[in-house]
Amino acid sequence: MTTDEPDAAANLERLNENLAKVEELSQRLVAAMSHKRQIDPSLQGPSQDMFMKAAAAYMAEMMANPSKMLENQISYWGKSLKHYVEAQEQLAKGKLQAPPDNTPKDRRFANPLWETHPYFNYIKQQYLMSAEAIQHAVDDLDHLDAKDKKRVEYFSRQIMDMFSPTNFLGTNPEALAKAVETDGQSLVDGLQNLVRDLEANDGDLLVTLADRDAFKVGKNIATTEGSVVYRNRMFELIQYAPTTDKVHKTPLVIFPPWINKFYILDLKPQNSLIKWIVDQGFTLFVVSWVNPDASYADVGLDTYVEEGYLEAIAQAKAITGEDKVNVVGYCIGGTTLSLTLSLMHKRKDKSIKSATFFTTLTDFSDQGEMTVFLNDDFVDGIEREVAEKGMLESFFMSRTFSYLRSNDLIYGPAIRSYMMGEAPPAFDLLYWNGDGTNLPARMSVEYLRGLCQDDLFAQGGFDLLGETLSIKDVRVPLCAIACETDHIAAWKSSYEGIRAMGAKDKTFILSESGHIAGIVNPPSKKKYGHYTNDDWPEAPDDWLKGADYTEGSWWPRWGGWLAKKSGAKVAARKPGDSKHPVLAEAPGTYVVATPKA
Repeated sequence: MTTDEPDAAANLERLNENLAKVEELSQRLVAAMSHKRQIDPSLQGPSQDMFMKAAAAYMAEMMANPSKMLENQISYWGKSLKHYVEAQEQLAKGKLQAPPDNTPKDRRFANPLWETHPYFNYIKQQYLMSAEAIQHAVDDLDHLDAKDKKRVEYFSRQIMDMFSPTNFLGTNPEALAKAVETDGQSLVDGLQNLVRDLEANDGDLLVTLADRDAFKVGKNIATTEGSVVYRNRMFELIQYAPTTDKVHKTPLVIFPPWINKFYILDLKPQNSLIKWIVDQGFTLFVVSWVNPDASYADVGLDTYVEEGYLEAIAQAKAITGEDKVNVVGYCIGGTTLSLTLSLMHKRKDKSIKSATFFTTLTDFSDQGEMTVFLNDDFVDGIEREVAEKGMLESFFMSRTFSYLRSNDLIYGPAIRSYMMGEAPPAFDLLYWNGDGTNLPARMSVEYLRGLCQDDLFAQGGFDLLGETLSIKDVRVPLCAIACETDHIAAWKSSYEGIRAMGAKDKTFILSESGHIAGIVNPPSKKKYGHYTNDDWPEAPDDWLKGADYTEGSWWPRWGGWLAKKSGAKVAARKPGDSKHPVLAEAPGTYVVATPKA
Protein backbone atom coordinates (compact mmCIF):
# COMPACT_ATOMS: atom_id res chain seq x y z
CA MET A 1 0.00 0.00 0.00
CA THR A 2 1.40 3.38 -0.95
CA THR A 3 1.27 6.38 1.36
CA ASP A 4 -1.33 7.93 -0.93
CA GLU A 5 -3.85 5.11 -0.41
CA PRO A 6 -4.81 5.94 3.21
CA ASP A 7 -5.32 9.56 2.20
CA ALA A 8 -7.50 8.53 -0.73
CA ALA A 9 -9.54 6.21 1.50
CA ALA A 10 -10.00 8.98 4.07
CA ASN A 11 -11.07 11.41 1.37
CA LEU A 12 -13.56 8.92 -0.02
CA GLU A 13 -14.99 8.28 3.43
CA ARG A 14 -15.31 12.02 4.02
CA LEU A 15 -17.03 12.45 0.67
CA ASN A 16 -19.53 9.68 1.48
CA GLU A 17 -20.25 11.26 4.86
CA ASN A 18 -20.93 14.56 3.15
CA LEU A 19 -23.25 12.91 0.63
CA ALA A 20 -25.22 11.41 3.53
CA LYS A 21 -25.47 14.85 5.12
CA VAL A 22 -26.68 16.28 1.82
CA GLU A 23 -29.49 13.71 1.74
CA GLU A 24 -30.53 14.57 5.30
CA LEU A 25 -30.39 18.29 4.61
CA SER A 26 -32.36 17.85 1.39
CA GLN A 27 -35.21 16.31 3.39
CA ARG A 28 -35.15 19.29 5.76
CA LEU A 29 -35.07 21.60 2.74
CA VAL A 30 -38.21 20.02 1.29
CA ALA A 31 -39.93 20.20 4.69
CA ALA A 32 -39.04 23.90 5.06
CA MET A 33 -40.26 24.70 1.55
CA SER A 34 -43.56 22.96 2.27
CA HIS A 35 -44.32 25.63 4.90
CA LYS A 36 -43.84 28.45 2.42
CA ARG A 37 -46.83 30.76 2.52
CA GLN A 38 -48.80 31.93 -0.46
CA ILE A 39 -47.88 35.55 -1.26
CA ASP A 40 -49.98 37.89 -3.35
CA PRO A 41 -48.44 37.84 -6.88
CA SER A 42 -48.46 41.66 -6.87
CA LEU A 43 -45.87 41.56 -4.07
CA GLN A 44 -43.64 39.20 -6.04
CA GLY A 45 -43.14 41.33 -9.15
CA PRO A 46 -44.72 43.85 -11.50
CA SER A 47 -48.05 43.16 -13.15
CA GLN A 48 -48.38 41.77 -16.67
CA ASP A 49 -49.36 45.27 -17.73
CA MET A 50 -45.75 46.40 -17.43
CA PHE A 51 -44.51 43.60 -19.67
CA MET A 52 -47.22 44.38 -22.22
CA LYS A 53 -46.21 48.05 -22.24
CA ALA A 54 -42.55 47.13 -22.72
CA ALA A 55 -43.36 44.73 -25.57
CA ALA A 56 -45.65 47.27 -27.24
CA ALA A 57 -42.98 49.97 -26.96
CA TYR A 58 -40.38 47.65 -28.48
CA MET A 59 -42.69 46.81 -31.40
CA ALA A 60 -43.49 50.51 -31.89
CA GLU A 61 -39.78 51.27 -31.96
CA MET A 62 -39.22 48.51 -34.53
CA MET A 63 -41.94 49.98 -36.74
CA ALA A 64 -40.84 53.60 -36.35
CA ASN A 65 -37.08 53.14 -36.45
CA PRO A 66 -36.15 49.62 -37.54
CA SER A 67 -32.61 50.59 -38.49
CA LYS A 68 -31.76 51.56 -34.92
CA MET A 69 -33.09 48.29 -33.47
CA LEU A 70 -31.43 46.20 -36.16
CA GLU A 71 -28.17 48.03 -35.60
CA ASN A 72 -28.23 47.01 -31.93
CA GLN A 73 -29.03 43.41 -32.81
CA ILE A 74 -26.35 43.16 -35.50
CA SER A 75 -23.79 44.80 -33.21
CA TYR A 76 -24.53 42.20 -30.53
CA TRP A 77 -24.34 39.34 -33.03
CA GLY A 78 -21.07 40.68 -34.37
CA LYS A 79 -19.49 40.95 -30.92
CA SER A 80 -20.67 37.44 -30.00
CA LEU A 81 -19.34 35.92 -33.23
CA LYS A 82 -16.00 37.75 -32.95
CA HIS A 83 -15.72 36.57 -29.34
CA TYR A 84 -16.31 32.96 -30.39
CA VAL A 85 -13.79 33.14 -33.24
CA GLU A 86 -11.11 34.66 -30.98
CA ALA A 87 -11.61 31.89 -28.44
CA GLN A 88 -11.38 29.23 -31.17
CA GLU A 89 -8.20 30.81 -32.56
CA GLN A 90 -6.52 30.55 -29.18
CA LEU A 91 -7.43 26.85 -28.95
CA ALA A 92 -6.28 26.23 -32.55
CA LYS A 93 -2.88 27.64 -31.62
CA GLY A 94 -2.72 25.13 -28.77
CA LYS A 95 -2.92 27.88 -26.16
CA LEU A 96 -5.14 27.19 -23.20
CA GLN A 97 -5.66 30.87 -22.43
CA ALA A 98 -8.37 33.47 -22.66
CA PRO A 99 -8.80 35.59 -25.80
CA PRO A 100 -8.51 39.41 -25.65
CA ASP A 101 -10.95 40.84 -23.08
CA ASN A 102 -12.25 44.38 -23.50
CA THR A 103 -15.30 44.02 -21.28
CA PRO A 104 -15.65 46.52 -18.41
CA LYS A 105 -14.35 45.75 -14.93
CA ASP A 106 -16.97 44.31 -12.60
CA ARG A 107 -16.28 43.47 -8.97
CA ARG A 108 -18.44 40.35 -9.21
CA PHE A 109 -15.63 38.90 -11.37
CA ALA A 110 -12.71 39.73 -9.11
CA ASN A 111 -11.32 36.20 -9.00
CA PRO A 112 -8.29 35.97 -11.38
CA LEU A 113 -9.73 32.85 -13.07
CA TRP A 114 -12.39 35.04 -14.69
CA GLU A 115 -9.53 36.69 -16.60
CA THR A 116 -7.11 33.82 -17.17
CA HIS A 117 -9.17 30.63 -17.56
CA PRO A 118 -10.56 30.34 -21.12
CA TYR A 119 -13.83 28.66 -20.05
CA PHE A 120 -14.72 31.10 -17.28
CA ASN A 121 -13.49 34.10 -19.24
CA TYR A 122 -15.61 33.10 -22.23
CA ILE A 123 -18.72 32.85 -20.04
CA LYS A 124 -17.98 36.15 -18.32
CA GLN A 125 -17.42 38.04 -21.57
CA GLN A 126 -20.54 36.63 -23.19
CA TYR A 127 -22.63 37.49 -20.11
CA LEU A 128 -21.41 41.09 -20.01
CA MET A 129 -21.97 41.52 -23.76
CA SER A 130 -25.49 40.12 -23.44
CA ALA A 131 -26.25 42.39 -20.49
CA GLU A 132 -24.98 45.37 -22.47
CA ALA A 133 -27.21 44.46 -25.43
CA ILE A 134 -30.29 44.22 -23.19
CA GLN A 135 -29.44 47.56 -21.61
CA HIS A 136 -29.12 49.21 -25.04
CA ALA A 137 -32.46 47.73 -26.12
CA VAL A 138 -34.17 49.18 -23.05
CA ASP A 139 -32.45 52.54 -23.46
CA ASP A 140 -33.84 52.78 -26.99
CA LEU A 141 -37.48 52.39 -25.93
CA ASP A 142 -38.50 55.94 -26.73
CA HIS A 143 -42.21 55.09 -27.07
CA LEU A 144 -42.59 54.48 -23.34
CA ASP A 145 -43.69 56.77 -20.50
CA ALA A 146 -40.71 57.93 -18.37
CA LYS A 147 -41.99 56.25 -15.20
CA ASP A 148 -42.74 53.00 -17.03
CA LYS A 149 -39.33 53.12 -18.67
CA LYS A 150 -37.66 53.48 -15.29
CA ARG A 151 -39.49 50.35 -14.13
CA VAL A 152 -38.51 48.41 -17.26
CA GLU A 153 -34.88 49.47 -16.74
CA TYR A 154 -34.97 48.39 -13.09
CA PHE A 155 -36.57 44.98 -13.61
CA SER A 156 -34.42 44.28 -16.67
CA ARG A 157 -31.37 44.95 -14.53
CA GLN A 158 -32.74 42.62 -11.85
CA ILE A 159 -33.08 39.82 -14.41
CA MET A 160 -29.56 40.46 -15.73
CA ASP A 161 -28.11 40.44 -12.21
CA MET A 162 -29.97 37.25 -11.35
CA PHE A 163 -28.48 35.40 -14.35
CA SER A 164 -24.90 36.40 -13.63
CA PRO A 165 -22.64 33.31 -13.96
CA THR A 166 -21.30 34.04 -10.48
CA ASN A 167 -24.69 32.96 -9.09
CA PHE A 168 -24.44 29.35 -10.32
CA LEU A 169 -22.11 26.66 -9.01
CA GLY A 170 -21.19 25.28 -12.43
CA THR A 171 -19.99 28.68 -13.63
CA ASN A 172 -18.40 30.02 -10.46
CA PRO A 173 -14.70 29.07 -10.37
CA GLU A 174 -14.19 30.15 -6.78
CA ALA A 175 -17.06 28.02 -5.46
CA LEU A 176 -16.01 25.03 -7.56
CA ALA A 177 -12.40 25.27 -6.37
CA LYS A 178 -13.47 25.41 -2.74
CA ALA A 179 -15.78 22.43 -3.18
CA VAL A 180 -12.87 20.37 -4.54
CA GLU A 181 -10.44 21.59 -1.88
CA THR A 182 -12.86 20.68 0.94
CA ASP A 183 -14.09 17.37 -0.54
CA GLY A 184 -17.56 18.85 -0.82
CA GLN A 185 -17.66 20.17 2.76
CA SER A 186 -18.23 23.75 1.56
CA LEU A 187 -21.35 22.62 -0.32
CA VAL A 188 -22.65 20.77 2.73
CA ASP A 189 -22.04 23.82 4.88
CA GLY A 190 -23.73 25.96 2.26
CA LEU A 191 -26.76 23.69 2.16
CA GLN A 192 -26.92 23.87 5.96
CA ASN A 193 -26.92 27.66 5.74
CA LEU A 194 -29.67 27.57 3.11
CA VAL A 195 -31.85 25.24 5.17
CA ARG A 196 -31.25 27.39 8.26
CA ASP A 197 -32.49 30.51 6.47
CA LEU A 198 -35.53 28.76 5.01
CA GLU A 199 -36.50 27.27 8.37
CA ALA A 200 -36.05 30.62 10.10
CA ASN A 201 -38.41 32.32 7.64
CA ASP A 202 -41.10 29.65 7.22
CA GLY A 203 -39.98 28.65 3.75
CA ASP A 204 -39.30 32.18 2.48
CA LEU A 205 -35.70 32.88 1.53
CA LEU A 206 -34.01 35.80 3.27
CA VAL A 207 -30.22 35.56 3.29
CA THR A 208 -28.74 35.97 6.76
CA LEU A 209 -26.37 38.91 6.36
CA ALA A 210 -24.68 38.90 9.76
CA ASP A 211 -23.88 36.50 12.57
CA ARG A 212 -27.00 36.66 14.76
CA ASP A 213 -25.09 35.45 17.80
CA ALA A 214 -22.31 38.04 17.56
CA PHE A 215 -24.39 40.95 18.84
CA LYS A 216 -26.84 41.63 21.60
CA VAL A 217 -28.67 44.93 21.74
CA GLY A 218 -27.75 46.69 24.97
CA LYS A 219 -24.69 44.49 25.51
CA ASN A 220 -22.23 45.19 22.69
CA ILE A 221 -24.31 47.51 20.49
CA ALA A 222 -26.69 50.30 21.57
CA THR A 223 -24.73 50.74 24.79
CA THR A 224 -24.77 54.52 25.35
CA GLU A 225 -25.88 55.13 28.94
CA GLY A 226 -29.44 56.35 29.35
CA SER A 227 -32.87 55.55 30.73
CA VAL A 228 -36.42 55.07 29.53
CA VAL A 229 -38.31 57.91 31.20
CA TYR A 230 -41.70 57.59 29.48
CA ARG A 231 -43.65 54.89 27.69
CA ASN A 232 -46.96 54.65 25.88
CA ARG A 233 -48.30 52.19 23.32
CA MET A 234 -46.40 53.90 20.47
CA PHE A 235 -42.92 54.54 21.84
CA GLU A 236 -40.45 54.57 24.68
CA LEU A 237 -38.69 57.87 25.35
CA ILE A 238 -35.02 57.43 26.21
CA GLN A 239 -33.14 60.24 27.94
CA TYR A 240 -29.38 59.81 27.74
CA ALA A 241 -27.11 60.40 30.70
CA PRO A 242 -24.92 63.51 30.39
CA THR A 243 -21.16 63.17 29.95
CA THR A 244 -20.41 66.87 30.50
CA ASP A 245 -20.87 69.05 33.59
CA LYS A 246 -22.82 71.63 31.62
CA VAL A 247 -25.37 71.15 28.84
CA HIS A 248 -27.18 73.46 26.45
CA LYS A 249 -30.46 74.76 27.84
CA THR A 250 -32.67 73.59 24.95
CA PRO A 251 -33.03 69.78 24.78
CA LEU A 252 -32.92 67.75 21.57
CA VAL A 253 -35.45 65.05 20.60
CA ILE A 254 -34.61 62.58 17.80
CA PHE A 255 -37.39 60.81 15.88
CA PRO A 256 -35.87 57.84 14.01
CA PRO A 257 -37.78 55.97 11.30
CA TRP A 258 -40.11 53.23 12.53
CA ILE A 259 -39.31 51.26 9.39
CA ASN A 260 -36.06 50.35 11.21
CA LYS A 261 -34.85 50.42 14.80
CA PHE A 262 -33.24 53.49 16.32
CA TYR A 263 -29.93 51.91 17.27
CA ILE A 264 -28.46 52.53 13.82
CA LEU A 265 -27.53 55.80 15.53
CA ASP A 266 -25.85 53.93 18.40
CA LEU A 267 -24.16 50.81 17.01
CA LYS A 268 -20.91 51.14 18.92
CA PRO A 269 -19.16 54.01 20.75
CA GLN A 270 -16.79 54.77 17.86
CA ASN A 271 -19.58 55.52 15.36
CA SER A 272 -22.48 56.40 17.66
CA LEU A 273 -24.13 59.67 16.70
CA ILE A 274 -26.12 59.45 19.93
CA LYS A 275 -22.97 59.31 22.07
CA TRP A 276 -21.35 62.08 20.02
CA ILE A 277 -24.33 64.39 20.55
CA VAL A 278 -24.28 63.76 24.30
CA ASP A 279 -20.52 64.38 24.39
CA GLN A 280 -21.07 67.79 22.75
CA GLY A 281 -23.13 68.90 25.75
CA PHE A 282 -26.73 68.41 24.64
CA THR A 283 -29.60 66.95 26.67
CA LEU A 284 -30.70 64.19 24.32
CA PHE A 285 -34.01 62.32 24.09
CA VAL A 286 -34.52 59.56 21.50
CA VAL A 287 -37.81 57.96 20.56
CA SER A 288 -37.75 54.15 20.34
CA TRP A 289 -40.84 53.14 18.37
CA VAL A 290 -42.89 50.05 19.16
CA ASN A 291 -42.61 47.17 16.68
CA PRO A 292 -46.33 46.80 15.88
CA ASP A 293 -48.33 43.62 15.51
CA ALA A 294 -51.81 43.08 14.05
CA SER A 295 -53.43 44.84 17.03
CA TYR A 296 -52.02 48.12 15.63
CA ALA A 297 -53.95 47.70 12.35
CA ASP A 298 -55.88 50.97 12.77
CA VAL A 299 -52.83 53.05 13.71
CA GLY A 300 -52.29 55.76 11.10
CA LEU A 301 -50.06 58.74 10.50
CA ASP A 302 -52.34 60.76 12.76
CA THR A 303 -51.60 58.32 15.59
CA TYR A 304 -47.86 58.63 15.06
CA VAL A 305 -48.16 62.43 15.11
CA GLU A 306 -50.46 62.73 18.11
CA GLU A 307 -49.37 59.84 20.33
CA GLY A 308 -45.79 59.91 19.08
CA TYR A 309 -44.33 63.26 18.05
CA LEU A 310 -46.52 65.63 20.04
CA GLU A 311 -46.40 63.42 23.12
CA ALA A 312 -42.61 63.01 23.03
CA ILE A 313 -42.15 66.76 22.64
CA ALA A 314 -44.51 67.42 25.54
CA GLN A 315 -42.71 64.91 27.79
CA ALA A 316 -39.24 66.29 26.95
CA LYS A 317 -40.47 69.80 27.80
CA ALA A 318 -42.00 68.60 31.07
CA ILE A 319 -38.88 66.71 32.17
CA THR A 320 -36.49 69.58 31.41
CA GLY A 321 -38.82 72.43 32.34
CA GLU A 322 -38.17 74.11 28.98
CA ASP A 323 -40.76 75.78 26.76
CA LYS A 324 -39.05 74.76 23.53
CA VAL A 325 -37.11 71.81 22.15
CA ASN A 326 -35.03 71.12 19.05
CA VAL A 327 -36.03 68.11 16.97
CA VAL A 328 -34.46 65.71 14.45
CA GLY A 329 -36.29 63.42 12.02
CA TYR A 330 -34.58 60.64 10.05
CA CYS A 331 -36.05 59.25 6.78
CA ILE A 332 -39.80 58.60 7.27
CA GLY A 333 -39.25 59.97 10.76
CA GLY A 334 -38.35 63.25 9.07
CA THR A 335 -41.27 63.08 6.64
CA THR A 336 -43.72 62.73 9.52
CA LEU A 337 -41.85 65.38 11.50
CA SER A 338 -42.57 67.81 8.66
CA LEU A 339 -46.28 66.93 8.92
CA THR A 340 -46.08 67.56 12.66
CA LEU A 341 -44.38 70.93 12.20
CA SER A 342 -47.04 71.99 9.70
CA LEU A 343 -49.76 70.93 12.13
CA MET A 344 -48.09 72.82 15.00
CA HIS A 345 -47.94 75.94 12.84
CA LYS A 346 -51.67 75.62 12.16
CA ARG A 347 -52.32 75.23 15.90
CA LYS A 348 -49.97 78.11 16.75
CA ASP A 349 -47.87 75.76 18.89
CA LYS A 350 -44.43 77.37 19.40
CA SER A 351 -42.75 74.38 21.08
CA ILE A 352 -40.11 73.85 18.37
CA LYS A 353 -37.01 76.02 18.26
CA SER A 354 -35.39 74.30 15.26
CA ALA A 355 -35.70 71.14 13.19
CA THR A 356 -33.13 68.92 11.48
CA PHE A 357 -33.93 66.45 8.73
CA PHE A 358 -31.74 63.44 7.92
CA THR A 359 -32.27 61.96 4.40
CA THR A 360 -35.88 63.10 4.34
CA LEU A 361 -38.36 63.19 1.46
CA THR A 362 -41.27 65.62 1.65
CA ASP A 363 -41.71 66.28 -2.08
CA PHE A 364 -42.45 62.96 -3.81
CA SER A 365 -42.73 64.27 -7.37
CA ASP A 366 -39.53 62.32 -8.07
CA GLN A 367 -39.33 59.21 -5.89
CA GLY A 368 -35.90 58.11 -7.09
CA GLU A 369 -35.24 54.38 -7.22
CA MET A 370 -38.27 53.67 -5.03
CA THR A 371 -40.50 54.67 -7.98
CA VAL A 372 -40.46 51.08 -9.26
CA PHE A 373 -42.33 49.92 -6.13
CA LEU A 374 -44.85 52.76 -5.96
CA ASN A 375 -47.08 51.89 -8.91
CA ASP A 376 -50.60 50.63 -8.34
CA ASP A 377 -49.71 46.98 -9.02
CA PHE A 378 -47.42 46.86 -5.96
CA VAL A 379 -49.40 49.24 -3.76
CA ASP A 380 -52.66 47.40 -4.51
CA GLY A 381 -50.95 44.22 -3.40
CA ILE A 382 -49.74 45.85 -0.19
CA GLU A 383 -53.25 47.16 0.48
CA ARG A 384 -54.69 43.65 0.15
CA GLU A 385 -51.91 42.21 2.33
CA VAL A 386 -52.38 44.65 5.21
CA ALA A 387 -56.18 44.40 5.03
CA GLU A 388 -55.82 40.69 5.68
CA LYS A 389 -52.91 40.69 8.16
CA GLY A 390 -53.39 44.04 9.94
CA MET A 391 -49.77 44.98 9.27
CA LEU A 392 -47.07 44.93 6.63
CA GLU A 393 -44.55 42.38 7.88
CA SER A 394 -40.89 43.32 8.07
CA PHE A 395 -40.17 40.55 5.53
CA PHE A 396 -41.61 42.64 2.69
CA MET A 397 -39.75 45.83 3.58
CA SER A 398 -36.48 43.97 4.05
CA ARG A 399 -36.81 42.22 0.69
CA THR A 400 -37.78 45.43 -1.13
CA PHE A 401 -34.82 47.45 0.16
CA SER A 402 -32.45 44.53 -0.46
CA TYR A 403 -33.43 44.36 -4.13
CA LEU A 404 -32.47 48.01 -4.54
CA ARG A 405 -28.91 46.74 -3.96
CA SER A 406 -29.35 43.11 -4.97
CA ASN A 407 -25.71 42.30 -5.77
CA ASP A 408 -24.57 43.58 -2.37
CA LEU A 409 -27.48 42.43 -0.21
CA ILE A 410 -28.77 39.30 -1.95
CA TYR A 411 -26.55 37.60 -4.53
CA GLY A 412 -23.15 38.37 -2.99
CA PRO A 413 -24.15 37.16 0.50
CA ALA A 414 -25.98 34.14 -1.00
CA ILE A 415 -22.86 33.09 -2.91
CA ARG A 416 -20.70 33.32 0.19
CA SER A 417 -23.25 31.56 2.40
CA TYR A 418 -24.80 28.90 0.15
CA MET A 419 -22.09 28.15 -2.43
CA MET A 420 -18.93 28.82 -0.43
CA GLY A 421 -20.35 27.55 2.87
CA GLU A 422 -19.09 30.57 4.81
CA ALA A 423 -20.58 31.72 8.09
CA PRO A 424 -22.18 35.18 8.05
CA PRO A 425 -19.79 37.92 9.18
CA ALA A 426 -19.92 39.59 12.59
CA PHE A 427 -20.88 42.98 11.14
CA ASP A 428 -22.96 45.30 13.33
CA LEU A 429 -24.47 47.32 10.46
CA LEU A 430 -25.69 44.19 8.67
CA TYR A 431 -27.01 42.82 11.97
CA TRP A 432 -29.10 45.98 12.35
CA ASN A 433 -30.19 45.74 8.71
CA GLY A 434 -31.66 42.30 9.43
CA ASP A 435 -33.45 43.42 12.59
CA GLY A 436 -36.57 44.67 10.82
CA THR A 437 -39.90 46.05 11.98
CA ASN A 438 -43.51 45.70 10.93
CA LEU A 439 -45.69 48.59 9.77
CA PRO A 440 -49.32 49.22 10.83
CA ALA A 441 -51.92 48.59 8.13
CA ARG A 442 -53.63 52.00 7.97
CA MET A 443 -50.37 53.93 8.23
CA SER A 444 -48.81 51.93 5.37
CA VAL A 445 -51.64 52.74 2.98
CA GLU A 446 -51.87 56.42 4.02
CA TYR A 447 -48.16 56.88 3.49
CA LEU A 448 -48.00 55.08 0.14
CA ARG A 449 -51.20 56.55 -1.30
CA GLY A 450 -51.38 60.05 0.15
CA LEU A 451 -47.71 61.02 0.40
CA CYS A 452 -45.78 58.87 -2.07
CA GLN A 453 -48.27 58.42 -4.92
CA ASP A 454 -50.41 61.57 -4.66
CA ASP A 455 -47.69 63.84 -3.21
CA LEU A 456 -50.40 65.70 -1.30
CA PHE A 457 -48.16 67.34 1.29
CA ALA A 458 -46.21 69.15 -1.43
CA GLN A 459 -49.08 69.41 -3.93
CA GLY A 460 -52.40 70.70 -2.62
CA GLY A 461 -52.45 69.64 1.03
CA PHE A 462 -52.54 66.50 3.18
CA ASP A 463 -55.53 66.17 5.53
CA LEU A 464 -54.59 65.10 9.05
CA LEU A 465 -56.12 65.66 12.50
CA GLY A 466 -58.68 68.15 11.24
CA GLU A 467 -56.19 70.30 9.32
CA THR A 468 -54.98 70.47 5.73
CA LEU A 469 -51.20 70.34 6.03
CA SER A 470 -48.84 71.96 3.55
CA ILE A 471 -45.10 71.88 3.09
CA LYS A 472 -45.13 75.69 3.03
CA ASP A 473 -46.22 75.72 6.67
CA VAL A 474 -42.93 74.24 7.88
CA ARG A 475 -41.52 77.55 9.09
CA VAL A 476 -39.14 76.86 11.96
CA PRO A 477 -35.37 77.29 11.42
CA LEU A 478 -34.14 74.08 9.86
CA CYS A 479 -31.10 72.15 8.70
CA ALA A 480 -31.29 69.24 6.26
CA ILE A 481 -28.66 66.60 5.58
CA ALA A 482 -29.02 64.58 2.38
CA CYS A 483 -26.65 61.94 0.99
CA GLU A 484 -25.13 61.97 -2.48
CA THR A 485 -25.68 58.32 -3.42
CA ASP A 486 -28.83 57.71 -1.35
CA HIS A 487 -30.94 55.06 -3.13
CA ILE A 488 -33.94 55.50 -0.82
CA ALA A 489 -34.24 59.28 -0.40
CA ALA A 490 -32.60 60.79 -3.49
CA TRP A 491 -30.77 63.97 -2.50
CA LYS A 492 -32.22 66.07 -5.32
CA SER A 493 -35.76 65.19 -4.22
CA SER A 494 -34.82 65.98 -0.62
CA TYR A 495 -33.46 69.36 -1.77
CA GLU A 496 -36.68 70.14 -3.66
CA GLY A 497 -38.77 69.47 -0.55
CA ILE A 498 -36.60 71.51 1.81
CA ARG A 499 -36.48 74.36 -0.70
CA ALA A 500 -40.31 74.42 -0.82
CA MET A 501 -40.63 74.75 2.97
CA GLY A 502 -41.70 78.13 4.31
CA ALA A 503 -38.78 78.57 6.72
CA LYS A 504 -36.64 81.66 6.18
CA ASP A 505 -33.67 80.18 8.06
CA LYS A 506 -32.63 77.08 6.09
CA THR A 507 -29.35 75.17 5.77
CA PHE A 508 -28.73 72.29 3.37
CA ILE A 509 -25.77 69.92 3.67
CA LEU A 510 -24.97 67.20 1.14
CA SER A 511 -22.91 64.35 2.54
CA GLU A 512 -20.95 61.92 0.42
CA SER A 513 -22.05 58.26 0.43
CA GLY A 514 -25.51 56.76 0.96
CA HIS A 515 -28.58 56.53 3.18
CA ILE A 516 -26.76 55.03 6.15
CA ALA A 517 -23.02 55.59 5.69
CA GLY A 518 -23.57 59.25 4.83
CA ILE A 519 -25.33 59.80 8.16
CA VAL A 520 -23.35 57.43 10.38
CA ASN A 521 -20.12 59.20 9.48
CA PRO A 522 -18.11 60.02 12.62
CA PRO A 523 -15.37 62.68 12.40
CA SER A 524 -12.76 60.21 13.66
CA LYS A 525 -13.01 58.15 10.46
CA LYS A 526 -12.16 61.09 8.20
CA LYS A 527 -13.95 59.19 5.46
CA TYR A 528 -16.76 61.03 3.69
CA GLY A 529 -16.79 64.74 3.02
CA HIS A 530 -19.72 67.11 2.49
CA TYR A 531 -20.95 70.04 0.39
CA THR A 532 -22.52 73.32 1.51
CA ASN A 533 -24.00 76.30 -0.31
CA ASP A 534 -25.89 79.20 1.27
CA ASP A 535 -27.81 79.89 -1.95
CA TRP A 536 -31.01 78.11 -2.96
CA PRO A 537 -31.16 77.95 -6.78
CA GLU A 538 -34.16 76.20 -8.29
CA ALA A 539 -32.19 73.31 -9.76
CA PRO A 540 -30.35 70.95 -7.35
CA ASP A 541 -27.54 70.55 -9.90
CA ASP A 542 -26.98 74.32 -9.82
CA TRP A 543 -26.80 74.16 -6.01
CA LEU A 544 -24.10 71.49 -6.25
CA LYS A 545 -22.15 73.41 -8.89
CA GLY A 546 -21.96 76.40 -6.58
CA ALA A 547 -21.27 74.40 -3.41
CA ASP A 548 -18.08 74.31 -1.36
CA TYR A 549 -16.59 70.93 -0.54
CA THR A 550 -15.26 70.15 2.94
CA GLU A 551 -13.30 67.01 3.76
CA GLY A 552 -14.58 64.95 6.67
CA SER A 553 -17.85 64.48 8.50
CA TRP A 554 -20.70 66.99 8.56
CA TRP A 555 -21.29 66.26 12.28
CA PRO A 556 -19.14 69.14 13.62
CA ARG A 557 -20.72 71.63 11.21
CA TRP A 558 -24.19 70.56 12.29
CA GLY A 559 -23.13 70.51 15.94
CA GLY A 560 -22.09 74.15 15.63
CA TRP A 561 -25.39 75.04 13.93
CA LEU A 562 -27.37 73.22 16.64
CA ALA A 563 -25.42 74.85 19.47
CA LYS A 564 -26.50 78.28 18.21
CA LYS A 565 -30.13 77.12 18.44
CA SER A 566 -29.75 75.57 21.88
CA GLY A 567 -29.12 78.47 24.24
CA ALA A 568 -26.67 78.98 27.07
CA LYS A 569 -25.18 76.20 29.18
CA VAL A 570 -26.89 74.99 32.36
CA ALA A 571 -26.10 72.26 34.88
CA ALA A 572 -26.24 68.78 33.37
CA ARG A 573 -29.56 66.97 33.77
CA LYS A 574 -29.95 63.41 35.01
CA PRO A 575 -32.55 61.29 33.20
CA GLY A 576 -36.14 61.65 34.42
CA ASP A 577 -37.60 63.49 37.40
CA SER A 578 -40.01 62.81 40.26
CA LYS A 579 -42.91 62.46 37.82
CA HIS A 580 -40.87 60.52 35.28
CA PRO A 581 -39.16 57.66 37.12
CA VAL A 582 -36.72 55.41 35.28
CA LEU A 583 -38.74 52.61 33.68
CA ALA A 584 -35.80 50.71 32.17
CA GLU A 585 -32.20 51.26 31.23
CA ALA A 586 -31.38 52.19 27.66
CA PRO A 587 -31.91 50.88 25.02
CA GLY A 588 -35.26 49.98 26.59
CA THR A 589 -37.71 47.15 26.03
CA TYR A 590 -39.49 48.05 22.77
CA VAL A 591 -36.32 47.74 20.69
CA VAL A 592 -35.85 44.08 21.65
CA ALA A 593 -39.49 42.99 21.99
CA THR A 594 -40.83 40.41 19.56
CA PRO A 595 -44.27 41.39 18.25
CA LYS A 596 -47.07 38.85 18.18
CA ALA A 597 -47.53 36.97 14.92
